[in-house]
Amino acid sequence: MKQQPFLGSYETQSHMTGNINEPLSTIYIMEMKLYRKTMLHTHCVTPVPFTKMYTLEEFASGKAWSPVKRENPCYFESKGTMKPESQGGETKHIKITVPERPFIAKEYPIGNPRDPFDKNLIERLIDERFNGFDFPNQIAASVCGPAAFFYCLQKDRPDAYAQAARELWRYGKTKIGDLIISPGEGCRHPTGIFYYDDGRPKIAGTDWMTLAGLRDSENTVLSFDALDSPVAGITMWQTLTEWFEKAGYERIFSNVGITQADIQGIRDLNKYKEQGYKVVTLINDGLLVNSTNKTTLPTHWVVWDGLVTQDSNGYISLELYSWGKTRNWIKPKKDLQFFINRFFGGVVFNPLK
Repeated sequence: MKQQPFLGSYETQSHMTGNINEPLSTIYIMEMKLYRKTMLHTHCVTPVPFTKMYTLEEFASGKAWSPVKRENPCYFESKGTMKPESQGGETKHIKITVPERPFIAKEYPIGNPRDPFDKNLIERLIDERFNGFDFPNQIAASVCGPAAFFYCLQKDRPDAYAQAARELWRYGKTKIGDLIISPGEGCRHPTGIFYYDDGRPKIAGTDWMTLAGLRDSENTVLSFDALDSPVAGITMWQTLTEWFEKAGYERIFSNVGITQADIQGIRDLNKYKEQGYKVVTLINDGLLVNSTNKTTLPTHWVVWDGLVTQDSNGYISLELYSWGKTRNWIKPKKDLQFFINRFFGGVVFNPLK
């Protein structure tokens, strides 16, 4: 629709749409511009379109709006009549307020050249993710569960991923389907050093907002308010499954648990991966190259991008996503028993439409 007047209630007018055969949980992104009509001209007052994410059900039921005024398409204006210069003229002072930016690192406040939440930096990082140049990477933060979730979201719906990141930066919260991400004060004002001595980030601002933000939203007791918050970052499989399902994913199969899965468990997950499903598995990170972990306890979430295979020497390979990259992460020259001792099954989902 183009330049359609609002109703007296500030609602948009009804208009016909084509037949939609998608589930009510399907995520749509609303895009809108506002125009100010005067006697002679019509001016666009939102040069950058307003965007907000809602499900098809919310659109169909009239719930595609927020009770918080600034989270809807809006602009603000002041009205008044100035004395003409012939009558002496006058000066009026108008106070313009801007809400505080939700995410501010205590060691890198607004204006700091290394501010990890700088607007231009965040926009560039979001654009890179939207175009698939790189993927979520927790690096020094203990948020592998949220990383697995956002990797799947970015692969399936890069538009929804980008919108969620933008809403977190603007409002400090977002909603993906029925999944509400609303991190607390501590998470939105994290402490700690965000950079290594050589200047590399320990975690990107986009990843702190999304990954730490999601994990902090689940913690009612422990706050994820610093890069070294390992306890607050551990994700149980029930929680991870709930994230996916609330966002609109359908769970197809699960064999994840506290004990190691067997060969049949690997075969089952291979079968689902071969059919195009999302396979998210729980492992001990000692399975992966560069890890020095000597235990066989469940410690890490990964997403399969291929099948578990075994070469003529009996060594295992698996293309998977972890630490921001997709590759064969399995340590070289490791056999099936080594793999099984560090493998705790997984959860299978339908890709998000």
